[in-house]
Amino acid sequence: MHNLDLFLAHYGYFAIFGLLVLGIVGPLIPDDTILVLAGVAVHRGQLEFVPTLAVAYAGSVCGITVSYLLGRSGAIYALERFPPLHRWVDRHLPQTRRWFERYGKWTLSFGYFVAGLRHFTALTAGLSELRYPTFAAFAYSGGLAWVLSFVSIGYFVGSQWNHLEPLLSRGVLIGGIVVAVAGLLAWLWRKRRGDAGTD
Repeated sequence: MHNLDLFLAHYGYFAIFGLLVLGIVGPLIPDDTILVLAGVAVHRGQLEFVPTLAVAYAGSVCGITVSYLLGRSGAIYALERFPPLHRWVDRHLPQTRRWFERYGKWTLSFGYFVAGLRHFTALTAGLSELRYPTFAAFAYSGGLAWVLSFVSIGYFVGSQWNHLEPLLSRGVLIGGIVVAVAGLLAWLWRKRRGDAGTD
């Protein structure tokens, strides 16, 4: 965690963009944590709020688009021949397909907030040959909400960072944020369906 914080402080916007592209395409980089740390850096005055949001959003859009193209082109089948990727794909891709069967295109919007699901929503959309304009409408709007939420959280907890960093290192803070956001999104989705049913 400390090394990641130093990396962001040293390379700034370039680090945020590059790490988010890699973090969304693959599972090895904690992209939620990167966004929170970027918000903390904004609170410290090391970065500016609007440029941080713009760069983080650009990184998330590039990453999710690469994932979509990997699915659309079928390249994911070649990549999963590597043993580490094969285990990762076998674990999460079927689950993501079930989410798509249940929630449809909205999975692209709220999938950012669910660890594991985030990396496979675009792949699944590409594999299902979802048209790019539809993919972009749902995935890019969800990416904006995700980036804004986590950078803002980092900014507002910046003054308490020394106390919260151990929780973030153990995944407790991120887990709590994800549960809270997922609960809010589920409530909004059910309310939307209820309103639609009364029309």
